[in-house]
Amino acid sequence: MSEQAPTVPEPVASFVAAVNRHDEQAFLDAFAADGYVDDWGRVFTGRDAIQGWSAREFIGATGTLTPEEVDVAGDGAVTVVGDWRSTHANGRSSFRFVVDGDRIASMTIREG
Repeated sequence: MSEQAPTVPEPVASFVAAVNRHDEQAFLDAFAADGYVDDWGRVFTGRDAIQGWSAREFIGATGTLTPEEVDVAGDGAVTVVGDWRSTHANGRSSFRFVVDGDRIASMTIREG
């Protein structure tokens, strides 16, 4: 029996796919205009700040995320725990997404 990958709901599934193909434009377009990334307590708000962070540590570090667990909370937040691999950091990580319609309002990264 092979283990099936967990189902990641939209728009997070499209976001993860964009990250894994290193598509910076689709990655940035996934965020709401006032969206932010909280990377272990360092917060990057807005497209320019997210792009600068990502160029160094996320898309620019050729990161890939292999989802292993997915949880959808009662408030609609989606948490994806999985194996993160990049030229910047590696290991099991937790990505908590707050979704606003078809965009991501926030992504919070912590230990998985």
